[in-house]
Amino acid sequence: MYYKVAKASEYLVITGAGIDDVKLVKKAWILPGQSCTAFDLSPVNYTFEVQAMSAEKLPFVLPAIFTIGPRADDIKSLELYAKLMTTHDKLSHHVRELVQGVIEGETRVLAASMTMEQIFRGTKEFKREVFDKVQLELNQFGLVIYNANVKQLVDVPGHEYFSYLGQKTQMEAANQAKIDVSEAKMKGEIGSKLREGQTVQNAAKIDAETKILSTQRHGEGMKEEIRVRSEVKVFENAREAEVAEANAELAMKKAGLTKDAQLAEVEAAKAVALREAELQQMVEKMNALTMTEKLKAEFLSKASVEYETKVQEANWELYKKQKEAEAIFYEKQKEAEAKKAIAEAELYARQQAAEGELYAKKKEAEGLIALGSAQATYVTTLLQSLGGNYHALRDYLMINNGMFQDIAKINADAVRGLQPKISVWTNGNGNEGDHNNKAMKEVAGVYQMLPPLFKTVQEQTGMLPPSWMGTLSTDSPIDHSPNSHT
Repeated sequence: MYYKVAKASEYLVITGAGIDDVKLVKKAWILPGQSCTAFDLSPVNYTFEVQAMSAEKLPFVLPAIFTIGPRADDIKSLELYAKLMTTHDKLSHHVRELVQGVIEGETRVLAASMTMEQIFRGTKEFKREVFDKVQLELNQFGLVIYNANVKQLVDVPGHEYFSYLGQKTQMEAANQAKIDVSEAKMKGEIGSKLREGQTVQNAAKIDAETKILSTQRHGEGMKEEIRVRSEVKVFENAREAEVAEANAELAMKKAGLTKDAQLAEVEAAKAVALREAELQQMVEKMNALTMTEKLKAEFLSKASVEYETKVQEANWELYKKQKEAEAIFYEKQKEAEAKKAIAEAELYARQQAAEGELYAKKKEAEGLIALGSAQATYVTTLLQSLGGNYHALRDYLMINNGMFQDIAKINADAVRGLQPKISVWTNGNGNEGDHNNKAMKEVAGVYQMLPPLFKTVQEQTGMLPPSWMGTLSTDSPIDHSPNSHT
């Protein structure tokens, strides 16, 4: 079961359980076993080009636009339209063929009973006849024609009746115009000028009145459109408010019924338990009375002294057991209280430890966030100071963190582990007395060692030397000549 509300231009058609035929409403509760479908009441424009034939067997094409919709002021017509629309949409091919078939059939029948001249000269009467006959057929579907616009008749290719008729009319008009011109010339130029001036004045007057009327009609149309939109919006808001109110009322009723049902179940269960206890108590009393009477009947002959003695012994045993039970109960109660206190203490200690750990984690996270923020600020400041040069920033960080020294140390340790035999030789002339150029040769040797070193760093780390230390050509091979240092 659910609640459904139709839109402003719609109706709900309900069939099924409890409904003989169909039921049209704007809002309703849809019960199990019922089916609900919404259909729209807004009219639809149907454009056709009807091919018909006059009484003289002359074919022609009649372009027409019909605005057709359901008859909203008649409930019987709405029921007929609802039965038609429950299985088809109003824009479907089936509905269009139905309307087109009715219009084409009635138009052809009416055109066959009229001559071409009657159709051509009596377009208004022809339109009214078509309107009445089509409306008569559409009544059985609950439809009504809101507007019918019949355009100018068109010739069928190969049958140029209207074309020839138009040419004839044009020739007659041309001949009449020539006669009128001759008569105007006879009356003189003064009459001609007067007529032209009146024509221009009347034309200007008509144009001004037409423009004013058009502006007024356009303004009235816009006002009416705004008014209709406002009314539709107010109606939709009212309907949405009613739906929300109904949903809220339904939810409150459901909650109340659920609460009452649960209370009734609990009360019933407790009443049954109380009744069982009362009945059991009555049974125990009856059993005790029965046993007492039986004992009295069996042991009536015995001495009352023995009976009293037994009663006192039983009372003493009962009192003793009660005291023992009370002592055990008190001991158990104290043990439970002690365990409860220990559990509460352990729980409090765990809570304090968890809160301390949580506080430490928070502080650690805040420290990491602050450290990350400081590092980001540091890197951003360095990058801005270096003019946005990423490579210069990378080289600075590597130098500042001692990465080049670490790389050199790692390479030295690797070479030391291999225990290489290093030889240094030159291609000099061997003059031992030439001591002036010895220092410069040593410096030249150091510079000759830099390219292989930079090449090794690039191959191992993928990084190039900074721009202020020089550039390394990627296509220059490493010199392994005897003059190189290994």
